[in-house]
Amino acid sequence: MATEVNAGDARLGALLDEAQAAVSTSANALRDVRRRYRAAHVAEVGRWQALRAELTADGAADAAAEAAAGTAAARPAGPKPSRNGRTRATKTRDEAFAAKEVGTERSTLARLELAIKSLENAWLFLDPSDDTLVRDPSGPASAADAQMRIVEAQEAERNRLAREIHDGPAQALSNAIFQVEVVERLLDRDERLARRELKGLRDTLTRELRAVRAYLSQLRPPLLADLGLAGAIREAADQIASVLGVPITVDVDDGLDALPEPVEIVILRVIQEALQNVRKHAAPHTVRVKVTHEAGAWVIEVRDDGRGFDTEKGPESGRRSFGLQFMRERASLIGARFEVRSRPDLGTVVRMVIPTLAEETR
Repeated sequence: MATEVNAGDARLGALLDEAQAAVSTSANALRDVRRRYRAAHVAEVGRWQALRAELTADGAADAAAEAAAGTAAARPAGPKPSRNGRTRATKTRDEAFAAKEVGTERSTLARLELAIKSLENAWLFLDPSDDTLVRDPSGPASAADAQMRIVEAQEAERNRLAREIHDGPAQALSNAIFQVEVVERLLDRDERLARRELKGLRDTLTRELRAVRAYLSQLRPPLLADLGLAGAIREAADQIASVLGVPITVDVDDGLDALPEPVEIVILRVIQEALQNVRKHAAPHTVRVKVTHEAGAWVIEVRDDGRGFDTEKGPESGRRSFGLQFMRERASLIGARFEVRSRPDLGTVVRMVIPTLAEETR
């Protein structure tokens, strides 16, 4: 019997070693990709800087030619080709495109770093000497297990927001800096084009400001104290509606603000995440948030008539899949039932049912 147990332990230990080796191999492979990507990125930065230097040299040469001629009118009409035959406008466009590409690559490098850090954490998580997660799966969750689930949910939320900020506001601000530099160069040569670029920059920054405010509404549970849960839900809906350009209807039954704070936070977070998925993936004409008290339970629904997806295959976007998992984990923390109903081109319904018993957990 002891021999069989030892053999079983050896097999399990070998499988755990295999899991750690797989994570380690993946992390090392990703580090190699990061190294090669960084090298290619440095080359692209060099190309972009060369374009900027060439534009600066052309500007200096033009100024010198004007000074020698005594007047700008002495120059021939039309775009002036540079020494390699490309016009200033062509080089300005190439430089602006290269600047945007460099900004995108910086964001990608940041995501690679985050992915590597996640794999490193996963390797540590598989450490066989860590027995803090051991529990009887058939019995009720222990206080330590519940606390671990809360910590995991918090960490998942931080990672999600980090990715969102890298892909959204950080990327937009990086591109805006390059666009400002383009406008500065255009001001002396083509004021009308410069004004058009400035209008585009203003529109971009206005849109991203709305997105930042939407992120802030996710990071500020004090909204619950300032507005109450019903008010915080309406505020979240207004934030997404302003970015989406589609009105969001909110219906909330009385009595919602009497729920315990942990339940209120979960409800708000799930609605915020569902609305973010609508903004990013659904392209809807109508959106409705409904919170009702039915048969001794609170029912939360976020419904849209957008693209939808095949629930059997799962969402194509990894980001949306992550968001759905985030909502399920949040719901499980308060003993709620969570489900998603969707069909391609027929919209999506995110539904969470919280038994009355959950309300009494204080």
